[in-house]
Amino acid sequence: MKQNCDVLIVGAGPAGLCAASVFVNTNVQVVVIERDPFLGGQLLKQTHMFFGSKEQYAGTRGFAISDILKESVLQAKNIHIFTETVAAGYYPEDGFMLAIEQDQTLHRIGFKKVIVATGASEKALIFENNDLPGIFGAGAVQTLMNMYGVAPGKEVIMVGSGNIGLIVSYQLLQAGISVKCIIEAAPVIGGYFVHAAKIRRLQIPIYTQTTIRKAIGTDSLEGVEIVSLDEKWQSIPGTERIESCDTLCLAVGLCPMSELLSQMQCETKYVPELGGSVAIRNHRMQCTNKDVYIAGDVAGIEEASSAMLEGYIAGVSIAEDLQIATPKHLVLRENSVEFLKAMRSGPIGEKICSGLKKVEESHV
Repeated sequence: MKQNCDVLIVGAGPAGLCAASVFVNTNVQVVVIERDPFLGGQLLKQTHMFFGSKEQYAGTRGFAISDILKESVLQAKNIHIFTETVAAGYYPEDGFMLAIEQDQTLHRIGFKKVIVATGASEKALIFENNDLPGIFGAGAVQTLMNMYGVAPGKEVIMVGSGNIGLIVSYQLLQAGISVKCIIEAAPVIGGYFVHAAKIRRLQIPIYTQTTIRKAIGTDSLEGVEIVSLDEKWQSIPGTERIESCDTLCLAVGLCPMSELLSQMQCETKYVPELGGSVAIRNHRMQCTNKDVYIAGDVAGIEEASSAMLEGYIAGVSIAEDLQIATPKHLVLRENSVEFLKAMRSGPIGEKICSGLKKVEESHV
């Protein structure tokens, strides 16, 4: 099967859905592909209420935001959505063409413009026996609990005190699962104070300058050995101690899934502040391959609210390129840019802004 469209969107998480919504009620033919059987991406795992402004769904839970974003896109006759469909590779020799795998069959799809919103994958942590059953990424734990109602274990130790680690710890506690402690290699807690305060009020200790030395167990996890770190991130002899647990949850960061962008001949750059290798882009979310745009975690690891705003910006930028942008579209992009600036204005946003400066200044 060979299908053509005006705009291809790879990924139907918060960024992809918002980008697609830009083309509702237009004559632009849009195809959205999503590897999972459902739309919404990370939003479906997020049972907590969002912060921010009313426009960014403050006070609404993540899975409910997903329902809001899906509604108009699913009803649009010009937007065609394919789930359980994987982007298998880009083939420039056949024109602007992407190979996609669906139902164990390889298809080709042509397009004029593409928005890559593939998101991110979880980072791992290297320590002895880190492959024992009972060791999960935080995203896997969220999927088990919040989507399938399955408890990952009875006694959990969380590694990482960023927002994901703090939020997932609180969700575990809400599910009646014991969280014995949170450990953090850095000297300070990485997440928002409001999340950390919830954990502290429940008397869950957060140990900073501490890491995992090894996992203990034969057929499954039975405990971990943790150790304190000095100012040079080196283990301090004599500080080793054993903590029993049947579950270890790793919330040690995400890595942008930028492989498809490299295939599309987009220049990439390793930017630690953004989580890894990201595409060089301009303020319109346009890559060095002028027909490729990005949005969401593939552009740099941030919150879901940022992904939604970047999706709007990328969508409107393509609408502008296709000469179908209306004044309403341009206002949407202008507002999204302003909201992003406000979200990145605090101390945590300084790191993001530093990373963005590196990739935007590199754009030619």
